[in-house]
Amino acid sequence: MKADEGTEAAKRRAAESAVEAVADGMVVGLGTGSTAAHAIRLLGRQVDAGLDIRGVPTSFQARELAREVGVPLAALEDVETLDIAIDGADQVAGLDLVKGGGAAHAREKVIDTAADAFHVVVDETKESDTLDRAVPISVLPVARSTVAARLETLGGDPTLREAAGKDGPVVTDDGHLVLDCDFGSIEDPAVLGQALDELPGVVAHGLFVGLADAIHVGHDSRVDVRQKG
Repeated sequence: MKADEGTEAAKRRAAESAVEAVADGMVVGLGTGSTAAHAIRLLGRQVDAGLDIRGVPTSFQARELAREVGVPLAALEDVETLDIAIDGADQVAGLDLVKGGGAAHAREKVIDTAADAFHVVVDETKESDTLDRAVPISVLPVARSTVAARLETLGGDPTLREAAGKDGPVVTDDGHLVLDCDFGSIEDPAVLGQALDELPGVVAHGLFVGLADAIHVGHDSRVDVRQKG
């Protein structure tokens, strides 16, 4: 099996493991990214077989895929409860995450934290002893330069994310710019996350600290599940 085929198989295993927690009648947060997409496709097949759920998408990408595979959709403001959210991550250390590779971390954080249970799906390449990926930070366009300067005082090296295939920066579904900020090895994600939350102009950042209830890590032939507590 080729390396990329093995990675896709591991992603599917992680998604299958998380989807086992979905039951009839649930409202499900639908994450963004390649591993979460496997979960959405699987849910579509189960809906086709009779599963009764509604999905709340975290992005335009997730919404379009859910529509394609037949998952009924609802808006967050139109549901009384959100039973479970299934979402991916760009890096995992323990129960802490870096998210935002798809620039959907603002909506993801709203939906993932609103859910009664937040399940993360990743393949083994996303695991790390310490978070050290650049942290995506959504900012108001008018605050780009002031936020960048303050990030530097926190020890970060911010870079405006440029769009692929067109001139100019990435603009999120909600009209924000994204600064990818390299902090090196993040020894205390909770402290850094709080500092980022306090910066005027920051809409959301990609540090998800202690928010996951379960992390499903797909490997070549198994899935490891870590649960909070």
